[in-house]
Amino acid sequence: MAEESDKESKTEQPTEKKLRDAVDKGNIPFSREVPIFASAMATLVYLVFFLPGASAPFTESLRDVFEKADDYRLTTAGDATHLFHHLFMVAGGILLPAFALMMTFGIGASVLQNMPSPVLDRVQPKLERISPMKGFKRIYSLKGFVEFAKSIFKIIVVSAIIASALKYDYFGVLIDMFRDPNAIAGEMARLAGKIITVVLVATAVLAVLDLLWTRYTWNTDLKMTRQEIKDEVKQSDGDPILKARQRSLARDRARRRMMAQVPRATLVIANPTHYAVALRYVPGETGAPVVVAKGVDLIALRIREVAESHGVPVFEDPPLARSMFAQVSVDSFIPEVFYKAVAELVHRVYSSNSRNPGRSR
Repeated sequence: MAEESDKESKTEQPTEKKLRDAVDKGNIPFSREVPIFASAMATLVYLVFFLPGASAPFTESLRDVFEKADDYRLTTAGDATHLFHHLFMVAGGILLPAFALMMTFGIGASVLQNMPSPVLDRVQPKLERISPMKGFKRIYSLKGFVEFAKSIFKIIVVSAIIASALKYDYFGVLIDMFRDPNAIAGEMARLAGKIITVVLVATAVLAVLDLLWTRYTWNTDLKMTRQEIKDEVKQSDGDPILKARQRSLARDRARRRMMAQVPRATLVIANPTHYAVALRYVPGETGAPVVVAKGVDLIALRIREVAESHGVPVFEDPPLARSMFAQVSVDSFIPEVFYKAVAELVHRVYSSNSRNPGRSR
C-alpha cells in the first residue's frame, strides 16, 4: 500500500537533473525487441545478398568430400585434423558473413537506442537482486506481464508463419530432398527468406510498440512528487534563506568598500535628503570624473556625513544628483552629457583649493 500511495503522489514530470542522474546510474530506456528486429533484418540481408553466392562453393566442397572420399585419408590424427580444418574453412566462408552481420546490426540497434557508457553501479552486488520477494514482485508486476505477453505473441506469430509456409511448401520440401545439392540450397534459401520476411514484419511491429512502451514506463518510473521537486530546487539553487543571507552579506561588503572610497572623493553631488553621488577627478589620473560612491536615503546621508567629516565639498543639485544616480554605476566614468555641469563644480572645488592651499586634496 505504501508503494502504491507513493506512486500516486508522483504526479510531476521528472526534471532534467533527475533524468541525467538516472542515465548516469545506467537506468536508461532499452527495448530488447529492437536488437531482435535487427537480427532478423541481418538474417534477411544475409539470405538475399550473401547466401546465394556462398552456397554454391559450400555445396561443391561437401559433394567432393562425399563423392571423393578416397582422396581424404584418415589413417592418422593429422589426416583427421586436415579434414576438419578443410570443413571448418568451408563452413567459415559461409557462416562468417552471417556472424558479422548479426553482430553489426545488433550493436547498431543498441547504440541507436542509447550510447554505451560504463556504469559500475549496475555491476555492484545488491541484496535486493537475490531477494525472493523482490524477484516475485518483478515477475508478477506489470512489466513482467508485458514481457510474458510479448513472448506469447512471438511464439504464436512465428509458429503460425512456419505452419503457413510449410503448408504450401510441404511437398516441395520433400521433392527437394532428391534434387541436386545446389538446387536444394537455393530452395531452402528461398523458403527461409519467405519465413524471415514475414517474421521481420511482425518483429518490426512488436519492436515499435515495445520501444514506445519502454520509453513510457521509464518516464513514468522517474516521475517525482512536488516535495521532491522542491527539495531538488533547494539542493541545486541552495536554501533561499541562506542565499538571501549571502546576498545581504555581499551587499554589506560592497557598501563598506564604497564608503571607504568617499574620503578620496573630489566632491559630492546631493539631493538634500534622498540622493548622493561622490565623484573623484584628479587631472592626469583619469580622463573623466569617476563615481566612487552613490546611495539613497540613509546611505546618501551617510555619504554626506563621511564627506563632510573629511572636508569633501558637498553641492546640492537635486536634478543632477537624481540623473547621475540613475545613469551611472559605481567605479564608472560619467557620461559626456554630465561633463559641463560637473566641470563647473570641479572648477569651483579647485578654485576654492587654490585660495585655501591647506584644503587642497
